[in-house]
Formats: sequence, structure tokens, C-alpha cells
Amino acid sequence: MRIVILGCGRVGATVATTMCRDGHYVTIIDKSPDSFRRLTADFTGRQVLGNGIDEETMQEAEVDKADAFLAVTNGDNRNIMSVQMAKVRFNVPRVVARIYDPNRAFAYSELGIETICTTCVGAGLMRDLILGRPFGDIHEYTHLGQEGPENE
Repeated sequence: MRIVILGCGRVGATVATTMCRDGHYVTIIDKSPDSFRRLTADFTGRQVLGNGIDEETMQEAEVDKADAFLAVTNGDNRNIMSVQMAKVRFNVPRVVARIYDPNRAFAYSELGIETICTTCVGAGLMRDLILGRPFGDIHEYTHLGQEGPENE
């Protein structure tokens, strides 16, 4: 699988490294050259320096050849803009955006954009751990906090 990841922070670097180890072709984009130091020595993918919402950068990263595009920067707006570009402009079949704001994540998922709201997932996992519950499926955490108290 060809995967392009926007954001070489802790999450992006970890996903990039593990996907490379699993045999996938990975390109990672970041605007800061220092961010690439987070990649492990065995990372075999490509590094592209640039702004992930810039069309030229996306072309250099060969987003048009990607099977999947992940946006995991620390900015919700940048992540949403980049996955929309990947989906609409470059026809990437699978796009996922990390979103911190639960309300935004819910709204964008209602528009058909796959989102992972780390705020909701983290809160759900902590709740289940404290209550001694088994961890649920990712979709059980997707809209955590969106339901009324009677649904929790």
C-alpha cells in the first residue's frame, strides 16, 4: 500500500515507521526539517519538506499515487483542508484526519470525512480503564460526549 502522512510529530513518525516495517511504501510530509529526526533509523520511506496544504508539496509527495492519506498535524484546520485536497483533487481512496475538537470531528464525519478524534478516543479508553470495562471498538468512542448523559 502507498501511504502519504502529513505531520511528522510523535503520531506521524510512529505510524510512518510501523507502516514501513509492515512493508508499505510511506511518504511523510512536514514543514519543519527537524521533525524528521523523530523517524527511527530503520525508516525506509520518503521525506518531503513542505506545507501539506500546498498543491506543489502534495504533488512532490505523489499524493495522486497514494492508496491512503493521513493528516496528523497539530492543527485541525490544516488536517481537514489537506484530506479534502487529497480526496477531491488527488482522488485518494482512503483519507483520515486526526481532529482534536470533538464537535468538529463529529461535523466532518457527518460530511463523509473519516476522522479520529483523539480527545474522544483517549477519554473513552480512560473511562473504560477506570471502570474496569474491556476496551471497545474505535467506533464506540467516535462520538463520545456527543450523546446526552442518558446514553453514556
